[in-house]
Amino acid sequence: MGQIPMSWLRTLRDRWPGALRQQVTRTGLIYASTVVVVALAAFLTANNLLFLILAAMLSVLLISGFVSKLGLAGLEIDLLLPQHISARRKIRAAVRLKNLKRWMPSFSIHVEGLPGSGVDSSLYFPVLPGRATIEDPVDLFFPARGRWRERTFQFTTRFPFGFAERREWVHTRHDIVVYPCLEPQRGFEDLLTDITGEIEARQRGPGNDFYRIRPYDAFETSRHVDWKATAHTGALQVREFARDEEQRVLLYLDLDCGDSADAWFESAVDCCAYLAYRLASRGAHVRLRTQEADLTLPRDADIYQMLRYLALVSPLRGKVPGTPDDNQYFPIVFTPNPARMAALGWDAAQNGRVIEPGPLQP
Repeated sequence: MGQIPMSWLRTLRDRWPGALRQQVTRTGLIYASTVVVVALAAFLTANNLLFLILAAMLSVLLISGFVSKLGLAGLEIDLLLPQHISARRKIRAAVRLKNLKRWMPSFSIHVEGLPGSGVDSSLYFPVLPGRATIEDPVDLFFPARGRWRERTFQFTTRFPFGFAERREWVHTRHDIVVYPCLEPQRGFEDLLTDITGEIEARQRGPGNDFYRIRPYDAFETSRHVDWKATAHTGALQVREFARDEEQRVLLYLDLDCGDSADAWFESAVDCCAYLAYRLASRGAHVRLRTQEADLTLPRDADIYQMLRYLALVSPLRGKVPGTPDDNQYFPIVFTPNPARMAALGWDAAQNGRVIEPGPLQP
């Protein structure tokens, strides 16, 4: 069998670090050189003592390889994940490592997640007894939204003598849906503040349903002063009324973006998820529309159903957006083509917001 070219080995190591299962360390090279010297001396001098030493040294090499392989055998790994994960944010999870061997412990085990696993740190287990299970915290980081199914972990050990570093890898499968980034990015907080102000201005004015009696605030109109409660308490009291309508927000995400708007589309999805999450946390009635879906989020409902859809949404080129269908909502439209949305009636729909590519360019 011919030798494997070094260029091929380097390519294999770069593409798949676990493909080279064993790598000789500097200690191993020194020990191997010593074995060669002792072997030459034994054959040249025919000294029985040197042959005994050579046999012992070779036995140590064989035992080292066997124990190293046995230490990595029978290990089971599982990743304990939080229920909700968003992109570009470090989260805390746990790695559960179990030794399936009945009595044989494993020593000096390093566990590391390979690129694409989401695991952002490495772990070290000095000893793992037989039939034992150990959990250790680990940081997770997913750079992008979407579905992540497979992660690869690499086990390494230099036990017992450090002559070689043995590697084994294992694939774990979890159907993880990573939500869009929910952290505020450039311009997101200012946009949220502006939109909140516009919604409140649109719904300004009291309703007709009595809510409570509370103390009078400075510069407040005296029209709602409750004189009976004022006389009873000795301080000005006013009647407060609930609003006739709750905050209703429609987020329309235009999926028909051109080939040059892919970067904008990802920013639009992040902004849409951020606004939906923040507005829902403030008690707003949020609705999300696209060319393929219409999701309504009543007050106090689970926002994560909407975030799950945004995690998996993709552009639909050539699909014409719909027209406004409910004037009770304050519309926020994300589109790379504002002229087309205006022609469909979105520009005049309840004085909403049309968000173009410019403010959301990364």
